[in-house]
Amino acid sequence: MGMAGWIILATVVLLLLYVIGVYNRLVRLRALVREGFSGITVQLRRRADLIPNLVEAVQGYAAHEREVFEEVSRARAATVNAGSVEATALADAQMTGLLGRLFAVAEAYPELKASTNFLQLQDQLAGIEGELQSSRRYYNATVRDLNLTIQSFPPVLIARPMGFTEEPFYQDEDPAIQTAPKVSFARPAA
Repeated sequence: MGMAGWIILATVVLLLLYVIGVYNRLVRLRALVREGFSGITVQLRRRADLIPNLVEAVQGYAAHEREVFEEVSRARAATVNAGSVEATALADAQMTGLLGRLFAVAEAYPELKASTNFLQLQDQLAGIEGELQSSRRYYNATVRDLNLTIQSFPPVLIARPMGFTEEPFYQDEDPAIQTAPKVSFARPAA
């Protein structure tokens, strides 16, 4: 084999090693995305498991708020049963809004707000919400890395034929957070 043969062989081997490297990176990134989404679902499950206790505590003081309790129960089921990233994000946003309503109901009952059980549940929920926020950020960071790699040249030449596709970001579609709030400072009367 002459010098040209060795150069061609070395080029083919280097190209093959590059393809293997890109493929392995894509597999690793896809696994990290799946791990990130799993982290979100774990935190959502923890929150869903805490909600019946929270509802029960509030219901003991505000039994007439039946509609809120029923909505929270339906949203809890939707959160637990959501399968895709989009469905999970939608159910998560819905549950967050309903939890706000549940706490608004609790605000009307000073005895409830002072209850040790309610305060412990509230603290646990706050901890879970913090973990959930971290899980969302981690997931979106891994999705960003995967999507950038898939869309970059030359990895796109390897990714698409091997079935790698972009993953959706975990987004809150609430229009209220999509725009900046209006702030107005009234001028003092002169």
